Amino acid sequence: MTESLLSTSTAPLLAIDDLTVQRGEMPLCAGVELSLYAGSICHLIGANGTGKTTLLMQLAGLLPVLKGIISYQGRAGLPVQPLYISHQLGIHPNLTVSQNLTFLLNLYGITPSINDIDKALTWVGLQGYETVSSSHLSAGQTRRITLARLYLMSVEVTPLWLLDEPFTALDVDMVARMEERLQAFAAAGGSILMTSHQAVGVANQVLDLSEYLDSPEYLDLLAYDSLDDKHEYLDE
Repeated sequence: MTESLLSTSTAPLLAIDDLTVQRGEMPLCAGVELSLYAGSICHLIGANGTGKTTLLMQLAGLLPVLKGIISYQGRAGLPVQPLYISHQLGIHPNLTVSQNLTFLLNLYGITPSINDIDKALTWVGLQGYETVSSSHLSAGQTRRITLARLYLMSVEVTPLWLLDEPFTALDVDMVARMEERLQAFAAAGGSILMTSHQAVGVANQVLDLSEYLDSPEYLDLLAYDSLDDKHEYLDE
């Protein structure tokens, strides 16, 4: 039992081995490798079209993995659902700000109190908007609703955050608050993989998908003339 506990405790929270990032039948890059441990804040970068968003969706379980292995906490599959925040905000315009935030937290088994909601909305600068219809908000304010859940998401709920451009439409002060929250989550034992077109000052790791465009695995995929040949390669 000690050996099992030791191996689990030293295993990365997220491990990617020989992964093909693929949208439909089109491989975007191949042979991707990554290990994220407790405390990792990894900045996912790469040229447009290399599959940054696609990779996050694969890791979140929203797109299939046709070649490669993804492991969470040393186990294949999704034993713990990671937090995924994407470009699609999931905000219902007919619900109030408080109702939308409550719904987003309920998805992860969190039932927030009124005080929790107040603190989270204050953190993102939406204090006083609790009962306002989300349809009346600007794009930046709407995005802040989705980010407010980060204030209440702990490592115990999910140790892995997948964030797609979380700094978009945020002012300098909010970016600073976000970076403080990312650091606190990592210090508590969490791990973060995130994209951003701006610098991420708190990142301690970088994954550049552009480096996998000339990998042997990717060049092999491009060499196949037919989709059947590609499927045969991916099934190997």
